[in-house]
This record gives sequence, C-alpha cells and structure tokens, in this order.
Amino acid sequence: MIAITDQPIDHAAVTDRVRSTRAGAVCTFLGTTREFTGGRTTNHLDYEAYPGMAERTLEDLEAQARQRWDLIEVAVVHRVGRVELGEISVVVAVSSPHRVAAFEACQWLMDTIKQVVPIWKKEIWADGTEEWVHPGLGPESGQAGP
Repeated sequence: MIAITDQPIDHAAVTDRVRSTRAGAVCTFLGTTREFTGGRTTNHLDYEAYPGMAERTLEDLEAQARQRWDLIEVAVVHRVGRVELGEISVVVAVSSPHRVAAFEACQWLMDTIKQVVPIWKKEIWADGTEEWVHPGLGPESGQAGP
C-alpha cells in the first residue's frame, strides 16, 4: 500500500495492513514532528508533494525493496499539508519472515524516501520564520551532508 494523504495517519492501521501469518517480523517506522531542530524551536511543518510522481516513486522503491529483501507486505503513507508537533508525517511498515530483512528494508525505504521522493518539507519556526528543508541532507537526517 502506497498513499499520500492530507489526513492524520493511523499508524496502527498501517502496521496491521502488513501483518501476516507468513511473517515472523513486522517493522514500523514513524516520522514525527519534533519540537527542536538544531537549537531552534519548531512551530509546525508543512509538506508539499506532486502526488502522482511521489506515488510512482514510492511504488518503484517498494519494488526495489521487494527485490532486495524477502518481504511479505510493504506499506508507506506520507502526509502532506500542515503537521503539528508530535504528529506523524510518514509511516513505513514492512513484514518479512525474519527480522533482519524487516529492519533493513524499513530503514532503507525511509532513508531512500527522504532522498528521492518529490515531497518537500517547510519548517515553520516559533519565531515566525520559515525554511524549506531537504531532509535527505545535513545532520538532522542521520546522513552526511553534501
């Protein structure tokens, strides 16, 4: 299941969607809006996407993950629009017969989503300033910067 939505994401429903009696492992990642980034206070986030292109890219990533790992089910739901502190902006859930594949596929999907999917994030800071952020670059991503 691949989806772009402007509604709050029910992470339990997304996780349930990938559960299977054939799977011994289910791994779910939740991306949430944090209050502090690099010493600055966040008010909220705004996400924008080109839905058709974003969904096609997510489908391609799902296909790549299925080629790399033995996966039973995959679900990715990304939110667009305003996302308040503590709310979920993205859910990645995968199931697999074994935990290593589930962990690796879930992490690879999330890392790759941040790098290649045409979804853009704008941080709205508590002081009223705004900044478009490419989440796949820099220290907040857990990845090396450019």
